[in-house]
Formats: sequence, structure tokens, C-alpha cells
Amino acid sequence: MPRRTPRTTLDRLRTSRRFAGFLKTASICVLVAGLLSPLTQTAAAATASNDYCGGQCSDILPPGENGNATLAQILLNQAFGTQPSHAEDQLGPYAGLASGYSGLTDSTIGNFFNDASFGVPSDQVASTEKPGGRGDVTIVRDKKTGVPHITGSTRYGTEYGAGYAAAEDRLWLMDVFRHVGRGQLTSFAGGAAANQGLEQEFYRNAPYTEADLQAQIDNAVAKSGARGQQALADVKAYLDGVNAYIDASDSGRYFPGEYDLTGHKDPITNAGTIEHFKVTDLVALASVIGSLFGSGGGGEVNNALSLLAAQQKYGVEEGTRVWESFRERNDPEAVLTVHDGTSFPYGTKPADAQGEALPDAGSVAQEPLVYDRTGSAATAAARSTSANAARTTLGSAKRGMSNALVVSGKYTASGHPIAVFGPQTGYFAPQLLMLQEIQGPGISARGASFAGLSMYVELGRGQDYSWSATTSGQDIIDTYAVELCQDDYHYLYHGTCTAMDKVEQKNSWSPTTADSTPAGSYTMRVWRTKYGPVEYRATVGGKKVAYTTLRSSYLHEADSIIGFQMLNDPDYVKGPKDFQSAAQHINYTFNWFYADSQHTAYYNSGDNPVRASGVDAEFPVWAQPAYEWRNWDPATNTADYTPASAHPNSVDQDYYISWNNKQAKDYTTSSWGDGSVHRGNLLQDRVKKLVAAGGVTRTKLVQAMADAALADLRAEDVLPKLLKVINSSPVTDSTAAAAVGKLQAWVSAGAKRTETSAGSKTYRDADAIRILDAWWPLLVKAEFEPGLGSDLYSAITDDIPVDEAPSAGHGPTGSHAGSSFQYGWWSYVDKDIRAVLGENVQGGLAEKYCGGGSLGACRDALIGTLDQAAGMTAAQVYPGDDQCSAGDQWCADSIVQRTLGGIKHGKISWQNRPTFQQVVEYTSHR
Repeated sequence: MPRRTPRTTLDRLRTSRRFAGFLKTASICVLVAGLLSPLTQTAAAATASNDYCGGQCSDILPPGENGNATLAQILLNQAFGTQPSHAEDQLGPYAGLASGYSGLTDSTIGNFFNDASFGVPSDQVASTEKPGGRGDVTIVRDKKTGVPHITGSTRYGTEYGAGYAAAEDRLWLMDVFRHVGRGQLTSFAGGAAANQGLEQEFYRNAPYTEADLQAQIDNAVAKSGARGQQALADVKAYLDGVNAYIDASDSGRYFPGEYDLTGHKDPITNAGTIEHFKVTDLVALASVIGSLFGSGGGGEVNNALSLLAAQQKYGVEEGTRVWESFRERNDPEAVLTVHDGTSFPYGTKPADAQGEALPDAGSVAQEPLVYDRTGSAATAAARSTSANAARTTLGSAKRGMSNALVVSGKYTASGHPIAVFGPQTGYFAPQLLMLQEIQGPGISARGASFAGLSMYVELGRGQDYSWSATTSGQDIIDTYAVELCQDDYHYLYHGTCTAMDKVEQKNSWSPTTADSTPAGSYTMRVWRTKYGPVEYRATVGGKKVAYTTLRSSYLHEADSIIGFQMLNDPDYVKGPKDFQSAAQHINYTFNWFYADSQHTAYYNSGDNPVRASGVDAEFPVWAQPAYEWRNWDPATNTADYTPASAHPNSVDQDYYISWNNKQAKDYTTSSWGDGSVHRGNLLQDRVKKLVAAGGVTRTKLVQAMADAALADLRAEDVLPKLLKVINSSPVTDSTAAAAVGKLQAWVSAGAKRTETSAGSKTYRDADAIRILDAWWPLLVKAEFEPGLGSDLYSAITDDIPVDEAPSAGHGPTGSHAGSSFQYGWWSYVDKDIRAVLGENVQGGLAEKYCGGGSLGACRDALIGTLDQAAGMTAAQVYPGDDQCSAGDQWCADSIVQRTLGGIKHGKISWQNRPTFQQVVEYTSHR
């Protein structure tokens, strides 16, 4: 019997959409947030003896814990909007914070967050089960959210229970992503364009064979001693639990209905198979998550192209100076996470660059990935999907995973540290993450884990401490120019002509009930070298080369399991230094944050390769011994890495903020945009003010986060300066004057994108928001293109998009994804406008661009584009998409839970905040 039964949702969370399209939106990092009535949190009757949070730990993860649905439940959802139990009961509280945060108190935090205390009060137990009939593990689910609380008396039983619970909540999603990690999604789930793009994106990054996946396991275990052996035993026990649920649900016919709808099972006879999971499946899953959120770097070829464009326009010396001013490697005005002045040099510009291999003009061609297209794979739409996937993969702008606000106890009302933090992982149905509590020998934690990798809690709390992460983005990916020899598929390695390895994945699909995409097929083909996969072809000084990308985590996706194991171990983590030590065992590029009742801490993780002297990580270099990573071994892809002390780290700073901003002084991240205006400033300004006043509470810190989550970065930090230029003389143009009045009123009201009232689906200051959304790309182009020239302007926009407003369907995040304002030209506009106004600018651009540096001419350009923007209709600014009709401003911004299965949810109002979020304030310590 299935353990969940349908229930009816509020009508306003329903959307009417064609059933056949439910799997067609399996693209990356897209969104959610709407309004339900707040739920009242039931206080725990008693606190578990190993819980030191005193009822002051909370969390939230929309839409809901239950990510599995039977065929009958899916059909009911599609026809009537009914929801399986616990499929969306966290969506309403999450969405409600947008309108409810201003009246928040410590006693009402539970209206918007779950109680994250250990254990379940006896009167709140919804179910108790012994998975597989085992006597050494129990799974208890609570009434409010259905979160599994797994308690084991043996290590094996504990992990078996974790695997069983994961399959109960996310089996279909786990299956989807093990196929994504192998580049086999279309053959498994259908040939929809979004599925094609998803598998292509990850296969280009991690074209692993089965032998590669197994070798990762063997190497990770071999180098980690007893902890490695324990990790392998944990994984095997976890998989036993997953597979036990597969067998039980198959024989009981309560497995996810998507298997019926995609043709893997027959809904009448039950014929067909749900394949058991194996260890290499989890490595494939880990490669997806690591590539998506934890692999900073890349983009060296794009950097080279924009540098060459600058040098073509200005000459080598001046062109390089112009390029560096836009790159902002170490901008003195950038917001920092470690803000005490400590320097952590990494990725800095060398005094005399060595080994650079810049391409000859016009010679760069992207390496094809897809071959032998047939049927629906050969359409123009399918080819466009492939092009978009390649752009996303090869650029340096990675999707943000954020944010964090952490305040030392010195500045709180209680004297204990407070943290509000979590990952911004997009919005999906079911969600990529799942909640759980695990209690067993050597494990004591509650929090979120990626589905299929939940043998440990990856972001959450222990007995007397909590931890979380944001994407850091420092550069662990380099591009090498390998000189070709003999033909296009041989290259020189240390003077020897060496054959490239060809790795292929052939996929085909036919229409199913779930996905009506016509039959098609293609082959994905990657050519691999010792320096990584080939991404581009070009000539350098007339020599034919292939540009390859080498990342330090390539072939090492499994290594980070040890760090997560340590974070879950109460005998290992007893304070901030232990936390930092555990984070050092995670090779993904993350910022890690910690809070207990006495201390706060921060550590930046990742295997940062030690580069050869003189190598500039911004550009391609020759694939020659002199320019390789120090002590690099191509057989294992290992090298020397910078020591832990060289990574940005801190204990007990007055406060920490992170929103994918620059980590510390002299620490260069791979993505562009770490300048004077960054979304991190939205947190910095609010938290700094709270700390200065003192007496910070959980309520005040949540309010700071929620207020920043509704702010338009451009309006808060840049628009006042634009209006200062315009108002430097009386505005006589009536259209411009009216627009200026609306924009000024919006700034005075707080520059937020908020509804007139909860659930109205209409913004306050709607006209001002429309005007700025229309004006921003126009003003940026008018400000910079005349001075830069169209070629250089276009080249820099390839490095960093002009805008990432909530409604923008461009940038690395895409539409309806919540996460906004990570990448854009706001810092450039800010610095340039201040320079034209004659104000002090540290780390300014190489030239004044607006109006050629003339205040009057700049004003004319701004007013001209403002007139144009004010005249654009809502339908022109918000043209509509598969979710929204043209002109619907609120809908254009709204967050959508993108369906990765058969259950749909309604849209919620825009918020720019973590998907999973914790609010913590510990009262005592072991």
C-alpha cells in the first residue's frame, strides 16, 4: 500500500496545463514561491537529550517532502489539482514570508519555517515503520511535514533506513538524475528539448565511462583509510535500502507513476522493470550536483576573445588595461565575506604572464557534441537547444547557490550566535533536495540532502551546531591548448603524438504518455585528452590546436563524501576548527558557514590547483610541462593544491554575509561581476546596520534576509545615481519627467518588487518596475557601446550578461527561477556614472563611457533611452512564455516549481532567497 493519500490544495495554487508536457520542463535551476495561509508550528513536547538548540532551530524546503506519487495520484493531480499528502505543505509557509516578514516575531517564525528540533513528539507521530522488516532501524514521520526521522541501533541499519526513506520520497527523481549523470536522460524519460539540453550540458562536463565511475569509488576509498571504508559500507547499506523499497513498491504496485507514464512499467499487467541502483549510480548523481553547484572556473576562451577585441580596438597595452578594468579581478569596492582585511591571494594577475595561447583572430570554433541526428533530434529547435546547453556549460558564469547571514553572539540579544542561511538550488517538483533526520552510531544530524546522495545530511544541523554553504566560484578549471599532430584527433603530449580517446553515448526515444516528442536519436561524442575534454578548435600562431578544459574535481566527484561524513559525526565536530577541518575534505567550490552557541566560522572549500609560475588562470595556456599544474599526474588527475591556510577562512568575525560574492581580499573568482555593486551588498548593508545597533534577534536577521529578497538591486544601489545625472538639470520632457517621478517614488518606498497585498498578483509601483525593466538594457547599451564599439561591447556581454532581473529569460539561471541579480552590468554603470558625476571611484573603469565623459551628453543619453523605455507597453517588456501571457508582470517574475515528475504546483510571488533555509540560535553546547 502507498503510505500517502491524496488531499485537495487551495485553488489559487493550481495551474491548468497539458498533461503530456509534465516532463518537458526538466531544465536547470528554475523556480517557485506563492501564498498559502501560514501554518502554526506545534511546539515539541520535549527536547531530545542530544539537542542543544532549545527549540530555536528551524528550516523550510518547498514544495514538500513527498516527491513520489502513484499513477492514480498523478492522474488526480492533473485532472483536479489534488495533491498527495505532504507534496506541497511547505510551499505556503515559504511563500508567505514575502508578505509576512514585516510583522514577524520570534514566536511566529514557526508560521514560515518548520521546527527543526531532533525527534518527533509522541502526539505528532504520523507513522512508524521498520523498513524491510528490520529490527535495527525505525523511520518515524511527523504529522506536519512528513519528514523522515531515521533512528538506527546499528550503522548498517541506519544507512539502510536512509536509503529506504530516500526512495520513498524521491525514487523517480533519483532515477532521472542517475540517467542525467550518464548522459542517458532522453532514452529514459523522453526526447523533449529540455531533456536533450540537460543531458548534453552534463555530458560535456563529465563524459565518464562506467570504468571511470568505478575508479572514482576505488580511489576515494583507497586514499581515505578507515573513513573511506566506512563511507563505502554506508553507501552499500544505503543502496540496499533503496533497492528494498524498489522491490516492495513494485510488488505492492505503489511505485512512482512516472514509470507507467514513460513506458517502463505496464499499468495493467505491471510488466517491466525498475532497475536496482548500484554504487556507480551515486557517482553519476554526484557528478551532476558537483558540476551544477560546485565547480568554479572555465570561460578562458571567452576571456581571450574579449581581450583580443579590446586589443584590436585600443592596441595591446591600452586594450589590456580596458579589459582588466571590466574584469574587476580584485576590485577595492567589492563586498567581501572575510571583511577584516586579511589577504588570501589566489588567481591574481601575474607580473609577466607565461605560456599564454591566445587564438588567432576568427579561428575559434566550438567542438560539436551531437552527431548523427535523426527524427525530432534533427529539428531547428533541437539544434537551438544544443547551442544553449553549450553556452551554459562553457561560460564562467555559474548558477548561484546561496545565501548566508551569520552574526556573532557579541552582537545578539541573547549573546549566542544567530544564522539564517541556505542554498539557492532552484525550484523543482519534486525538489532536488529532501529533508531528513538521521540518528545512529556515528551520525546525528537533521537537514537537507540531494536526492540519491542522502546517506548523510549535506546541509543542516548536528547536536549543537549548524552548517550551510553557498557557491564560491573560485577557479579550479583551466583551459589548455593542445597542439594537434597527424590529424584532428591526435595531439602532442610531452613531445609524443598521442591519440585522443573517443567517448560516445547513443540515445534514442519514442513518444510516451508522459512525453509526446516524436521519435528521434543522436550520438553524443566527446574527444578526451590527458588535459581533459576538447571544447574548442582554433589556431594559435598558425598552429592547429584543440582547447581542452581540465578541472581539479574531474574524476574526483566521489571524494567529497568524507567531508560530509565528518560533518554528520558528533564525535568529530565539536567546534569551529573541527568544522573547518571537515570542510577541507570537500573538493567542490563552496563557501561553508558554521554556528553553535558560542562561535561562528567560515571556510572556502575546493581543490585549488597550484599553477606554474607566471600562468594567468584567466586565459588558455599551452599544454606543455612548463605550464601544467605543479606535480600534476594525468593518470589520476591529481596535483599540488593550495594549503587550507591559503583558503579564505575565519572564526568569530563580527558577522559574515555571502551571496556568491567575492570571498576575501586578493582572492579572485572565475566569474565576472565582483565590483562595487553586487547582490551581496543587499545583505551587507542590512546586516552591518543590525550589528552596529546590537541586540540582533532571529526575527531581525530573518527580516534582513527577507527584505533583501524582495529588493531590486539596480533600483536600490544604482538608480539613485542615474536619477542624480538626469536631475542635474530641470527635466523638461514630459514623458521623461513622469517616468522620473515614478522611479523616484519607488526608490523612496524602498525599491522592492512586492505585491499590493498578499495574493493580489499585482505589484506596488508596477509602472516604475516596468520602466526600469525596459530601461536597463537600453541605458547600458547607450552608455557603453559608443565608447567600446559594437565588437568589444558584444564580446564583454558574452563574459557577463547585461541584466538578470527576475523576469529575464537570459543569464545562467533562466526564467521563473527566483535567483536574480547575480550577474549584470550594475557595477560598471555605478562606477561610470559616479566618474561622470565627478565622485570618488576606487578601481574605476579605464575610461568614462556615458556621454564620452560629458555630464550633459550622458544626461541626454539617459533621458533618450528613458523616453523609449517609458513608451514600451507591458506586453513588450514582458512578452509572455509557456507560463505567462504577454504583459503579466507579476507572472513574468513569479517562481515556478518546474516539473521533473507528474505532480504540478502553482506559481508563487517572486523572492530572491535560498530554496532550503535554516534559522538557528543554539542555547547551549556539549
